[in-house]
Formats: sequence, C-alpha cells, structure tokens
Amino acid sequence: MNPFEERSLQLNRRAFLSKTALGLGSAALGSLLGLRCFRANDKGIITESGQGIEGVLKALHHPAKAKRIIYLFQSGGPSQLELFDYKPLLQKRRGEDLPESVRQGQRLTGMTSGQDSFPLVGSQFGFQQHGQSGAMISDLLPYTAKIADELCIVKSMYTEAINHDPAITFFQTGSQQPGRPSIGSWLSYGLGSDNENLPAFTVLLSRGTGRPNGQPLYSRLWGNGFLHSLHQGVQFRAAKDPVLYLNDPAGLGRSGRRKMLDKLEALNSMHHEETQDPEIQSRIAQYEMAYRMQTSVPDVMSVEDEPDYIYQMYGPDAMTPGTYAANCLLARRLAEKGVRFIQLYHMGWDQHENLPTAIAKQAKDVDQASAALVMDLKQRGMLDDTLIIWGGEFGRTNYSQGTLTDTNYGRDHHPRCFTMWMAGGGIKPGIVYGETDDFGYNITENPVHVHDFQATMLHLLGIDHEQLTYKYQGRRFRLTDVEGHVVKDLLA
Repeated sequence: MNPFEERSLQLNRRAFLSKTALGLGSAALGSLLGLRCFRANDKGIITESGQGIEGVLKALHHPAKAKRIIYLFQSGGPSQLELFDYKPLLQKRRGEDLPESVRQGQRLTGMTSGQDSFPLVGSQFGFQQHGQSGAMISDLLPYTAKIADELCIVKSMYTEAINHDPAITFFQTGSQQPGRPSIGSWLSYGLGSDNENLPAFTVLLSRGTGRPNGQPLYSRLWGNGFLHSLHQGVQFRAAKDPVLYLNDPAGLGRSGRRKMLDKLEALNSMHHEETQDPEIQSRIAQYEMAYRMQTSVPDVMSVEDEPDYIYQMYGPDAMTPGTYAANCLLARRLAEKGVRFIQLYHMGWDQHENLPTAIAKQAKDVDQASAALVMDLKQRGMLDDTLIIWGGEFGRTNYSQGTLTDTNYGRDHHPRCFTMWMAGGGIKPGIVYGETDDFGYNITENPVHVHDFQATMLHLLGIDHEQLTYKYQGRRFRLTDVEGHVVKDLLA
C-alpha cells in the first residue's frame, strides 16, 4: 500500500476514536494537567496518581522490606585483600609464585597474561576484628569498622566479566553487552516514584584521589535501554546548573514557559493521535517533570540549612560540591524526598600500580561519608526501609601486577571473588557471609553471583525478579536475564 494512503487511513481511525471516546491524547493531557487518576499502562508509560507517579506493577509481589535504594558504586574494582578479606598466608608466602593448583587455568587480562611469574603479595595494612560478628576490617576503614554491626559483608561475590566496561555494565543492567535498562530504570518502570516533582532514578558522580585519571563512566550505565526514555536516570552535577538544560533561557519567565509547554503538549498530543507512538507520551511527561524540577531541584540541592553536626558527621569534604562526601549527603536528601533509586559512582579504584599509596587515599575519600550515611539514615528512622549497597564491579588479584618491591605493588582485575557490603532495607545486620580460600583467590563457601545479588535486591523491594519483565523484539527481558536466585540467608 502507498505509505501516504496508509497514513490517511490511520488518521481516519484516529479521528473516529477521538470523536467517540475523547481520544488517548486527551486522556494523557488530562493526567498532566492535574487530573491524577491514572495508573501505568501495559507499556510502562507511567501517569500520575495521588502524590507520586506509579509504575507498571499493579501491586507488589510480596511485602517489601525496602522502599528505596542508595547504591554506592565504587568504580574500578576495590581490592578486597586490602579492605575486607584478611589473608595472612599471603604475607607468609610473599614473593612466591601463585600455585597453578589455585589458579586452575583462569583467564587473565592482557595486562598480566604475559608475566613470567605471579608473585603473591598480602596487604601491608593491618586488620582488626569488629562488631559482634567479629568482621575483619582493614585499618584503612576506621569509620566503616565502627558500624560493623549494621553491615552485611558478603565476601563471596563473583562475576563473569574481567574488564571494566562489561563488568560495570553487567552489574548495572544484568548483561555485559550495552543496551539493556539499568537497575534504576527497571525500578522506575516497575514501581514509579513517590514524588511527582523528582525523577525516580537519580545519578551522582565523584572522582577519587586514589587514581584521578581512572576508568571513565558512560551515561548508558544509567540509560533506559529499550524501556521508554521516561525511565532513564537523571544526572545531578556539582555545578551552577545541577541538571543540564533545566533552567529557562534568559528572558523567559515561568508563565511564558508554562504557555510554551501547553502549546507543545497540544502539538505532541496531536502527533500521538496520528502515530500512537508511546515515546511521545514519554516526551510529554519529561517536559512536565522538567518544569516541576525547576523548583524541586534547587530545594534538594540547597544544603546550607544542614546543621554543623551533619557536616562533622560526613567529614570536611561534605562542604565541597562534587565530592563523594557531598554526594552522600545529597543522597540522603534525595531519599527523604522520595527518590526511589539513588546511584552514586565514585571513580578511582583501578589500582594496577602504586596500590598501597593509592588505596589509602581512595579509602579515605569514602570511609567516613559511607559510614555517616548509614548512621544518618538510622537516626532519622529511615535505615529500616532504605537499602544501602557498597561495592565495585570485581576484585583484585592476590599476586602483584608488575614488579613487586618491598614497598610497592599493584593488583590486576579478579572476577572470581570479591567483597561488597549492604545495610538496612531488610538485610541481616552484623554478619559476614561467604568465604574464600587461604590465598584469597577462589570462593570456598556460599558463592553469590551478580544475578543473585540483583534478585535479592529486587526481592527486598517486594519484586519477584522473574515477574518484572518487558517484551521487546519478541522476547521478555528482565534484569536478571534467565538466572539468579534470592539469597535468603542475607534477609533479616
């Protein structure tokens, strides 16, 4: 059929629908103008209802323990051997070659695969037991050690990816290949937001002092993938304009912006009636969200009213916008405002060389503020329903990358075992879960795969990870792909 004739027929059908039932575009317009009586449709386009914005799930699959997540992602791969996984055998056998019986032919990155030897090296930093769990925590993390009884430390995490980009993508989207929705996008799609004036998914970035020129991060890590663009993460920056392109241009006031948006919405609704493209509804909703964020964002970013004891709790860096500590404080404020998923990325953990000096700086960047966030939420009565996650994309090797000296060494990527911790939100506090061998190379007890971690996280939010799906190109996709199980031992 001639495409122009086909379009004409479509217009006739749309016109009939419009005249007989007010039209889908009118319904969308009504919701945006304040008639908040709509829920999400089967495509995940969320419309307003009450004081928040609802997602596609009609009801939770089971009672939720957590309402929101703050994910403190440590980009670059923190060394578990310097922070949480105490291995005295590595000190005793320092300089000896890694036994092949331990390595078991594991593939290596191109950065160490050509080494003639793999000299074992233990941490040069001390460890002490803390909390009722007796968790061994490095002297590099004195503030984290003080909250040991609040933490669930998982020492038996493992992943399939061995390089940064696929490994981070795997954690954030459930696939090593880019193009899938990120965790926050899935939650926006499924659960929506508790605050109609802020997005359900926000992102904050900071750069550490351990390796300032570390691995880059790409915006697709907080992208919506094949979900509608309404569900993509919104990055908040440490700048005059925290959200790009949000402010009105010079000379345009609020009333002028309102009139422009009304006209634009009418045109978009007409276009939607013709094409029935659901992305148009997403665009309309994004314009309206941006309009409301013009007042809500400055409010949440204004930390001047925080009392002095809060700044003292988070540390001196909390007064410097864009630092990890400042972002942790902002994360708490966003959580108070009902933001569903708050993602912090802290760069600088990729320490292939000069690790002793670099990791000491990097740990100092995050230690006090991470612990302060846990305690701040607890004193506000919010820790019980806020899940905090701390960890990177993989761990580091037990052997030195490059030359091992008396004072210096580096560590390569190690996906077979690494450590993360969680707190609040229905997670069992004060426990250490999983174990690795004496060499810190292989898991010996209670392995937790990335998909298991994702399934457990969704479970705490009241979601069955197998039932939150989206049909795309003939297949039903989910965050955990075709794997994953809930680690019930971690649940309070």
